[in-house]
Amino acid sequence: MAESLPDRLWKEYSLAFEEFDDLTLARWLAQTLGQLQGRAWRYSHPLIGSYRLAAEVAHRRQIWLKRLANVPADFTPAPCCRAPSLPLFSRDILQSGLICQHCSETLVPFEELPADLQPPLQRWVDDYAVVHAVAHWDDHQRKNVADYDQACDEAAAKAESLLAFAANQLLPRFLDHYAAVIWEDQDECLEVLPEDIVLSK
Repeated sequence: MAESLPDRLWKEYSLAFEEFDDLTLARWLAQTLGQLQGRAWRYSHPLIGSYRLAAEVAHRRQIWLKRLANVPADFTPAPCCRAPSLPLFSRDILQSGLICQHCSETLVPFEELPADLQPPLQRWVDDYAVVHAVAHWDDHQRKNVADYDQACDEAAAKAESLLAFAANQLLPRFLDHYAAVIWEDQDECLEVLPEDIVLSK
């Protein structure tokens, strides 16, 4: 299979971190974690993109196991790979849990999330699933609405609202349990882009 353009670009971008020696890479990651601490970050944020690139290189080299730099104390070791815990929240949290930004494995399964987070998350997941499903309606479901394109547009608007609600209302509660959190600010199936999601100030 031919390599996609985004994959080629990602590989090109990562060369900057490939050139770092282990100590420099560890220090860059640790310093950046200090900047990320205490906030919920959009997945599309340029700093998060840079961190993800560096984290991939670090994971391959097992940088965190070498303990070359002091990690901010609030970032506890991830059970999946022992890197600092930096979770990704997505609409698939019920199935995938929180995803580790270092090894892309499940960092915390849904059923192991703090008890105070689970009920509001379950309600949000249920609401979002109904909206997201519109993008995957079969022919029979599509024929049951007067205008499927309009139904998709309405679903996209609801998805934008639900993602904004998660960022404004749910994710701040994660910061009681995790040093920082990243959230997926798009829905490619409904063509919702990061710039479509407007957050309250």
